[in-house]
Amino acid sequence: MTRKRIVRITISIITVLLIIDIIAGFYFYNLAISRGQKEFLQENKDLEVSAEAMDVFTEGGWREWMKNQDFEQMEMQSFDDLTLKGYLLEAKEPTNKLVIMAHGYLGNASQMGLYGQYYYEELGYSFFTADARGHGDSEGDYYGFGWHDRLDYVSWINMLIERLGPDTEIVLHGLSMGAATVLMTSGEELPDNVKVVIADSPFTSVQDLFSYQISRMFKLPPFPVLNTTSLVSKAKAGYSFTEASALDQVKKADVPILYIHGNADTFVPTEMTEELYENTKSEAEMVTFDGANHGEAFVIHEEKYIKTLNGFLSEYFD
Repeated sequence: MTRKRIVRITISIITVLLIIDIIAGFYFYNLAISRGQKEFLQENKDLEVSAEAMDVFTEGGWREWMKNQDFEQMEMQSFDDLTLKGYLLEAKEPTNKLVIMAHGYLGNASQMGLYGQYYYEELGYSFFTADARGHGDSEGDYYGFGWHDRLDYVSWINMLIERLGPDTEIVLHGLSMGAATVLMTSGEELPDNVKVVIADSPFTSVQDLFSYQISRMFKLPPFPVLNTTSLVSKAKAGYSFTEASALDQVKKADVPILYIHGNADTFVPTEMTEELYENTKSEAEMVTFDGANHGEAFVIHEEKYIKTLNGFLSEYFD
């Protein structure tokens, strides 16, 4: 075989591999980032929850409680001109305490009623929750995984302080993608009104999360498919997987952070929260919950969760 023929074959092979990689990049972008149904998660064993948790998630009284509350609907234009929807429930008795909640991937604002009911009924807080960009009734054709959402939450924070008063004291509480969102928000310049962050089952970065999942779910090496998908995301959604990093943001955080994670979580491994905790600039605490899978801790260890939450809040609130 001549050298020229070898070169041609080599170029042909490289070209085919590049085409396959590009196709795969667009495929995984549409699979995970583009707004829409995500059927691939329905059979994901890492998201299987206990029967106890499933009953509460699907049939819990908090759902009826949410329906019966008179939320004030709020609207915001994002930095990139999306109309985002938020929902405010002012406390029954006058208070300056407010919890701002952030839901998980493919969720919506109402799902945070599971936690918001406790803040509202037991702690007497006002309760705000929002549909993240690309979710619920908010605009957006992609999922931000917390990165662009962090700027949305800075805007919500400022809007709510203006709405409720300059003495408002705020808890940011997020679950899963919402936990990453509030951690990413913690690295921004925030008003002193934000007193604490509660991050339940967060991931370190989109790059780390997808690297873990593409290996676990699809048995593929992260390189080069994930790199190409990240380029597609940068072009179509405006962010790359490496820049969307909660880990980088907590290294700049000034607000105290409570990390919560189930030690049986196989969807977002507990080690990610450990890494976040170890790299947090501000005061921080980490608590794990035995036998809890992804996002289950509040349901299957409610007493411990509430005790942990109240203990942390009491340190930073009068």
